[in-house]
Amino acid sequence: MSIAEEEEKIVPIAPREVEPEEPFAGEARMDLTDDLLHKVFSYLDDVSLCRAAIVCRQWRVASAHEDFWKILNFEGRRVTPKQVRNLCQRYPNAIELNLKCKIVEDLLALDAIRSLRALQVLSLGEGLYGDPFFHALSAECASLRTLSISDAVLGSGASQEIQIRHDHLLKLDIVKCRVLRVHVRGSHLQGLSLRRTGTAAVMLHCPRLLRLDISSCHKLSDTGVRAAATTCPLLSELDISHCSYVSDETLREIAIACSNLRSLDASNCPNISLEGVRMPVLVSLTLVNCEGINSSSMTAISHCYMLEELLLDFCWLLTTVSLDLPRLKKISLTNCRKFSELALRSPALTSIDVTKCPMLNRIDISSSSLQKLVLNQQQNLATILLQCPSLHEVDLTDCDSLSNSLCEVFSNGGGCPRLRSLILDSCEGLTAIRLSSSSLLYLSLAGCRTVSSIDLQCPELQRLLLDGCDHLSRASLKPVGLRSLNLGICPHLKTLVIRADQMVALDLRGCGILRQAEIICPSLLSLDASYCSQLGDDCLAATSNACSLIQSLVLASCPSVGPSGLLALKQLPGLTVLDLSYTFLTDLSPIYEACPQLEVLRLSACKYLANDALVALHGGKLLPDLQELDLSYGSLDRNAIDGLLSECPHLKHVSLNGCSNVFDIEWPSASTEEDTHMHDADREEQPMEVSAESNCLSLMDLKLDCPKLVSLCLQASGIEEGELEEAIRDCSLLETLDLRNCPKIQTSALVKIRAIRPGIKRLYNSWGTPG
Repeated sequence: MSIAEEEEKIVPIAPREVEPEEPFAGEARMDLTDDLLHKVFSYLDDVSLCRAAIVCRQWRVASAHEDFWKILNFEGRRVTPKQVRNLCQRYPNAIELNLKCKIVEDLLALDAIRSLRALQVLSLGEGLYGDPFFHALSAECASLRTLSISDAVLGSGASQEIQIRHDHLLKLDIVKCRVLRVHVRGSHLQGLSLRRTGTAAVMLHCPRLLRLDISSCHKLSDTGVRAAATTCPLLSELDISHCSYVSDETLREIAIACSNLRSLDASNCPNISLEGVRMPVLVSLTLVNCEGINSSSMTAISHCYMLEELLLDFCWLLTTVSLDLPRLKKISLTNCRKFSELALRSPALTSIDVTKCPMLNRIDISSSSLQKLVLNQQQNLATILLQCPSLHEVDLTDCDSLSNSLCEVFSNGGGCPRLRSLILDSCEGLTAIRLSSSSLLYLSLAGCRTVSSIDLQCPELQRLLLDGCDHLSRASLKPVGLRSLNLGICPHLKTLVIRADQMVALDLRGCGILRQAEIICPSLLSLDASYCSQLGDDCLAATSNACSLIQSLVLASCPSVGPSGLLALKQLPGLTVLDLSYTFLTDLSPIYEACPQLEVLRLSACKYLANDALVALHGGKLLPDLQELDLSYGSLDRNAIDGLLSECPHLKHVSLNGCSNVFDIEWPSASTEEDTHMHDADREEQPMEVSAESNCLSLMDLKLDCPKLVSLCLQASGIEEGELEEAIRDCSLLETLDLRNCPKIQTSALVKIRAIRPGIKRLYNSWGTPG
């Protein structure tokens, strides 16, 4: 049995008091002072106290102290009437009693309250309680302040009528009880709830009653509701929800008799329309699912000058709401099928909810307190007018009927001077975005497939999302505060103007028809213009001049870039990474002249490169800081590659993936003793980190003199087992070896490789053998 099941079996019956002289056999006394033990036990509930009582005699005595048993809670407990009576007699000073358990009977409740003369709070559950019980309450429980009865049958005989008289009672809850008539007399009663009680008549003599809840009393007539409420002149809170017989006449009478009424809940009352009702001090009004509420009802609501909260959800006949309420803070109009227009003038407004209103077409809000506005999926919303100087966030996702004029609302002078976040995702009615805002930090246009142009003058803008803007052809961003931007997701972009002093990374990958680009980003460090096939030398020269701090430049698949554009890279003294893959380069001399500080040069798939294009690198005379060179899928012959590997010991990473002319590799190979010493010295200063020669099926012979090689990639190469074992024998620092898709390397070779180089940490193969 689980611990939870064991706990449910423990009955919170207080331990019996034990004389101090009676020791327990074999007890282990805990060395705690009585005062300390009393302090500790004050934090325990009744179940924990019962557990503590079985530890030792001292704990049993301490746990039985009456200070811990001021509250007797039998709710859901498995107890007998005798146990309840004994506990009540043992602790006559208890102030709270909960008898919401199935063994409660009229006599048991009577015995309990007669034993507890100081009782202040009494809770009763299922049972039958007749006149003798309620008479005893007034006669013998003078200290009672709160009485709660639920799921019970009240009254004696067939009349099922009860009379509760108690001059000191402050709160009375009779919930889900069977009773026909209720008569309550309480000179100090402040709160009364008859919720979900089947009473047909309520007679109240409670001159100080402040809160009355008669919700879901379906048998209570319109007259009965009126009689109950109008006899309480100090009433401030009234809940008559689900009382289907209530009429406007009753509300008018209540408004006159209860001039201090501040909260009214009349939800699900189909017969009310508020015609002629005036409640000037009302603070909270709830009219959820009231079929009679319509646009004419707004006249009555407009006279509620103190109103702070208004709930009109599911009012299906409501079409327009126009209110000028200076104290209104919250309004909810969800699921109003015919609701089409909202006009609010409320300086205190902080919350508005108009979700699932399919006909909503126009919103006009004026508030000096509203900070967030969410109007998602309002398909017919076409007009938004805002005068909200404190508004920070606006979300208009999936509002397809919005037009370009919306941008005026959120630009400078449009009524939202402090707007920070604007979300216009999937607003397919927008075609041109023109925003000028000095406060905007975040703008999202994700999914706006119809937007073709963007003109932003937002100097503080830090984030811009353009995912899904497939038809964007023109973008002007000047000035903006962006630090990074990805425009590669806009394949139809033709013209770009951007001025961003803080931008450090710009991604234009995939802008294949981009022809004009004016990039003024003095802090730019990384520019990726891959596949920008229309960008030419003039654009590259202008960008280099305006962005002199660029360190990484990717021009892969940019065939329009020629020698003059490459020479313009002289204006980038910090350029260390240059990618010219998939271009038609034949001569690298412009690069040698313009970029002497390069560390990484990628020339993948440059098939027109001359065989002698890399001779200038031999011996480190040019590009002395070059560490990584990518020649993958190129057409250089074997002599060019051999010369590079043997004459450029300063290189740390050379990629020859897919080079069809690679048959054997020897790296490094010194031709003279002088060269050998020079190369050895270089290797001491430039430890080999990575060497990759993959996807070279023709590679069959590999010789390595690289004692500091740490990574070797031979994917899809034709090297044999014996050649591989000899090649790595002197690579004492090798940690990673990739042999995937090598047809001549068998599983058995992996064991030998491990034996030769036990320091390998990662051995990748195609057989699923752990590496």
